[in-house]
Amino acid sequence: SVSLHCVLLIFIFETAFLYLLGITLSRPILYFVYVTCFWILRILLRKLPDGIYKISKDSILVAELPCVYARTSWKGPSPRDLLCSFCRLQRLSEPYFAANRVSASCNVLGSAVGSEEMGSAKATAGNQCANDGRIAKENPDMFKCSVKIYSKKRDLLLEYSTDYSWSKETDAIQNSALKVLIWFNRYFKQLNTPVEKLYLPKSTDGFTIYPNIFLQEFAMCLSVYGKTSGGDSRTCSAVGYFSMDTSYQQLESSAFLTDIDGQDSGVFPSHGSLACISYSVHLFMKDSRKRYLLEVNNEFEFEIGAGAVRNQLESCATQLSVNQSACFVDQLSDRDLSLAAACELSLDLSKICRDSCVLEFSVKVLQVTEPLEDRMEKALFNPPLSKQRVEFAVRHINQLHATTLVDFGCGSGSLLDSLLEHPTTLEKIVGVDISRKGLTRAAKSLHQKLSKKLLLQTSVPTAVLYHGSVTDFDSRLYGFDIGTCLEVIEHVEEDQASLFGNVVLSSFCPAVLIVSTPNYEYNPILQRSALPNKEEEQEQDAGPCKFRNHDHKFEWTRSQFQRWATRLAASHNYSVEFSGVGGSSDEPGYASQIAVFRRMARNQGESSLNEDDSHQPYEVLWEWPNASIPSH
Repeated sequence: SVSLHCVLLIFIFETAFLYLLGITLSRPILYFVYVTCFWILRILLRKLPDGIYKISKDSILVAELPCVYARTSWKGPSPRDLLCSFCRLQRLSEPYFAANRVSASCNVLGSAVGSEEMGSAKATAGNQCANDGRIAKENPDMFKCSVKIYSKKRDLLLEYSTDYSWSKETDAIQNSALKVLIWFNRYFKQLNTPVEKLYLPKSTDGFTIYPNIFLQEFAMCLSVYGKTSGGDSRTCSAVGYFSMDTSYQQLESSAFLTDIDGQDSGVFPSHGSLACISYSVHLFMKDSRKRYLLEVNNEFEFEIGAGAVRNQLESCATQLSVNQSACFVDQLSDRDLSLAAACELSLDLSKICRDSCVLEFSVKVLQVTEPLEDRMEKALFNPPLSKQRVEFAVRHINQLHATTLVDFGCGSGSLLDSLLEHPTTLEKIVGVDISRKGLTRAAKSLHQKLSKKLLLQTSVPTAVLYHGSVTDFDSRLYGFDIGTCLEVIEHVEEDQASLFGNVVLSSFCPAVLIVSTPNYEYNPILQRSALPNKEEEQEQDAGPCKFRNHDHKFEWTRSQFQRWATRLAASHNYSVEFSGVGGSSDEPGYASQIAVFRRMARNQGESSLNEDDSHQPYEVLWEWPNASIPSH
């Protein structure tokens, strides 16, 4: 009520001021109505699950509620504080957090995972248990946290619990609070969900909803934030629509950049890195050709891959190097959100609709901080592990006199790019990845390097980049001399890692396959080298270590990795030997463990693939020579 009184006083003051200036009565009334809507939109924004977070970041149009929590990179109010504020603003009871100690012998330390990956934590738990028993001190403290949300009458309407556990109580609370916030955020984006779909018996995501109580408490939301009749409320609701669009953007949605300015510094934001940008957002009205400033931020920091910004902006940032700037245009998907963000108050803004307006973004990359995993490795190893892995591959290429190489999961082409800096016997290099964004960057880098080599009249291999999944077979990549898959498998679920191994060894059939993945047993050494203070060092000593990157779905000990590789080799007529880079074979082993599979002699009568096999699901994204860099 205090907030509403303040708003009314502001309205009265502004109207009286305009009237005293001699402005006609009609215009102050229109302005009064518009300013009223603006302030109501701001009030309603605060009541959304992600509203307070957006306002705290001073970034209504760009910031999104992150899908992962990590104390080192989280900015703004904590997930627990955000959830408490949301419940207060919705006139619910304070959320109840129950953090309990659990035995480390049967649970897994929580390295933060994405909102859609909670199920993967359960799949990982069994493997991690073995890790904990091998590394952790006896009886380390581990914590789980369940959350209950009650109505104002203390009726239970939602509860969340998980089998995932953390070595620090506060981490358990914050991660569980974030999962509940994300659930509410999704609910507010699909308020018309039928009751039968809202009812979820306790399922793999850990949520139990009590629909009758829930819908009683949030009945008002449907009329205020949602649409109650036909038509597109995104363009006509006076105060109600924020984000009813239930079609989630694909992670690979790319921004088409224009007006790229600045030299390529070679330093790009990558997954897990912290990007610091400046940006501005203008509303462009197609009919009147007018532009209005909606939002500007001179220094905005976010983690790449954490879902902390709208997808189009992250796509833009990852296509730019430090000190480069560019523009892109995005659709006006959230009319009222744009009004709430407006820096300029104009009556014209009250007339905007989705069809006649677009958002113009101008972005500049100011600074990039490497992912924690890379910083940890560089603190201990010279040269860094990434370069040591390249040198390991180069040695095997030259020992085999290999002429063809395929890099499975090539990403932005770091391995292929590095191979061009070494003298090798390679005549053809190929990269495969599911990410168009990464392949586009790889094409740009390879194109520049191969062009320089051509000018110097040195030997230049042919090169091809394919867009596709490494678990799908493509006959064009059959029987290569050498295949590589360096630090890739830990980014997918364990069953997908096994599927990849089976497909590569049974269908692609390279003469040699090199697979590397982090050695979980080496993590305590890496993480102690990167701890910033004594408090975190004490925390590290208290329990098992974390994964090196929150995007990792698993990390294996030496015995787990060797069991996986040995089974694959035995199943597909390959031998396998184990090595690594970083550290030594003594305890606790290499920092990055490597399996080298070698194809054994074919059995007599065993058929090989016909060269005219037409199974070719991959799309050629770029090739050299006669190559042009693909558009974003």
